[in-house]
Amino acid sequence: MNTEAHTNESPDSKWIAYGREVSALLSSSTAENWTNELWTMFSGFMLAQNEMGRSENLSNTYFSFKELLEFFERVEGIRKGT
Repeated sequence: MNTEAHTNESPDSKWIAYGREVSALLSSSTAENWTNELWTMFSGFMLAQNEMGRSENLSNTYFSFKELLEFFERVEGIRKGT
């Protein structure tokens, strides 16, 4: 991903650049596969909590995970035209 800031870009061109990056990311797999991978990562993270000790930011991690799942649900809806 190209994350360099271009200060003299118009806001529209920044949104287009963001859209291209998101499109490239999403084209590498289906929304369903992304969702499955997220569940695998989060499940592993939760299982590791017993060995690593509880995280103070566990609630933040959960809500970030939830937002990612919702994002992929919206992406799938867009793909299906719903």
